[in-house]
Amino acid sequence: MACSSVKLVDVQLEKGFIVSNYKTFDFLTINTGGDAVSPLDGPIYRANLEHIKASITKELEARGIKRSTSNPELTVNIGIVVTEEIQTRETSFANPADRTAYMGQRNYHWEAGEVAVGTYRDGTLTIHLVDAATNKLMWKGSAESVLPNKPKEVPTLIEDAVKKLFEKIP
Repeated sequence: MACSSVKLVDVQLEKGFIVSNYKTFDFLTINTGGDAVSPLDGPIYRANLEHIKASITKELEARGIKRSTSNPELTVNIGIVVTEEIQTRETSFANPADRTAYMGQRNYHWEAGEVAVGTYRDGTLTIHLVDAATNKLMWKGSAESVLPNKPKEVPTLIEDAVKKLFEKIP
């Protein structure tokens, strides 16, 4: 990819937050229910979730923060939303392909409108860093991107999103 398709949509931090003030972190338990993950997507979802955790771990460890399951100073909450979107285009009377040929009917009329031309999946990743002692949200960031059709391309997208988010952490 020449340029990234990841877009940062929200980054907020608590005044005075410096991630290097923390020495340990761990992930909050992720509970998924309902229709969030279909039986067909389950293995892919779990693999992508583990890749997100590995990418976050890499970024935090690069800042000297170690993962610890016993009494971590910083907890990490992960939010994932995937939506199916419909790509549309506007019809135009100026475009001959959008007009129906007149066949002699006197009650014909034409209206401009949107026409569905395809579907795609849009994904949003949200990361919260929470001070475990005070249970206070210290930093949050969200990134979104159109998800690639090939599952093997998703890990690269995940790494790019996590890296861009962590560039915004002091």
